[in-house]
Amino acid sequence: MPASPLALNIANEISQLISSGQLEKQAHLSTQNLADKFGVSRSPVREAMQLLAEQGVLEQKPNRGFFVSDKEPPTLSEPLDDEATPFSTINDYQRIAEDWLTDRIPADVTEGMLRERYDLTKAQLNDILMRATREGWAERKQGYGWRFLPVAKTAEAFEQIYRFRMLIEPAAMLEPGFALDKQVLKEQRSIQMRMLESDIERLPAERLLHNGSLFHEELIRMSNNPFFHISLVRVNRMRRLLEYRSRVDRARLVEQCKDHIEIISLLEKGEVVEASYAMRRHLGGALSRKSPIAWSWAQTNQAEN
Repeated sequence: MPASPLALNIANEISQLISSGQLEKQAHLSTQNLADKFGVSRSPVREAMQLLAEQGVLEQKPNRGFFVSDKEPPTLSEPLDDEATPFSTINDYQRIAEDWLTDRIPADVTEGMLRERYDLTKAQLNDILMRATREGWAERKQGYGWRFLPVAKTAEAFEQIYRFRMLIEPAAMLEPGFALDKQVLKEQRSIQMRMLESDIERLPAERLLHNGSLFHEELIRMSNNPFFHISLVRVNRMRRLLEYRSRVDRARLVEQCKDHIEIISLLEKGEVVEASYAMRRHLGGALSRKSPIAWSWAQTNQAEN
């Protein structure tokens, strides 16, 4: 019996976590934790892990569960299964996201309306909505229907988000409760080094953007002020779709990773104030480089449609 599209999608997500270094070799995988992470039940997660075990990406140990094997996961730009792949809906996902960004569809929608408008099957629409939920711009309404959440749709909103980040991220490092987490710093250094060595060239744009957001969210979490962390996660979600629409400048990501590693090094040495200044410089530079690029692309794209 072929794997379900949802299980295939989760299997690819897990492969991406392994390739990006967020799941290390021999790491134990918790079914419940992954189900919570992807916003699904445990059943498709178990199906996905079984599929990865059959391909040698995971190792199933009797009475112990699934562990990351020493085998390299499949190339991330390719699906695990050419047939019935969830990536067959990628164009439809982009169409719905584009229509939401350009106000062609309302915030409150029903599955019936979306299936009719985009000529989708129930399974295809489920894949799209689950992905939109994971990426933070859709949520199921209580009772009936779905709601698309606010995102940065304009150049002004995009720049306001970056200016907001320039205020809260450096300040979070100066909070009285700020405490270095050496394990987090080690993990983030590993991800950034892996990106410099190979991942910038081979990972899909979405995973590169995810790694960038994760770096900032993990550092701000060390402030031990949950309001800083919640605020950053929310604005990252609001800008994510607009960044997906822009062309990722992989050469620029090299400089971004170097900035991240510099900040990590300062924190590891206990130079927190210097790290705070470095964070502000980093975000200011990102704003000057990224916003015009993203907005120019978006304007061109809208003009062509």
